[in-house]
Amino acid sequence: MSRASKVRKEDTVYIIAGRDRGKSGRVLQVDRRKQQVLVEGVNLARRAVKANPSKKIKGGVIESEAPLHVSNVAVVCPETNAPTRVGWKRLEDGSKVRVSRQGGIIDKN
Repeated sequence: MSRASKVRKEDTVYIIAGRDRGKSGRVLQVDRRKQQVLVEGVNLARRAVKANPSKKIKGGVIESEAPLHVSNVAVVCPETNAPTRVGWKRLEDGSKVRVSRQGGIIDKN
């Protein structure tokens, strides 16, 4: 069983390792089992696709996002707009929230 993910869909992340280091983007998909994330506009892979007229697919070379490992991204804090580590905190009312280690609440569960 995998643990709760600190990176979620729709988060803005900053790439901290790899050829796209320094770029940022929005998370499109999270695969908790493989510990990978798909980030919009980052880690683009080119692939040759064969035309299929019945499915209305044009042939040629297409670019699409390839997954990145979770360890290569850092969540961007919405308050400071800087990459940060993420933790969990319980509030007085008993709800659990994700917090930035720099001090701000990222979102509520």
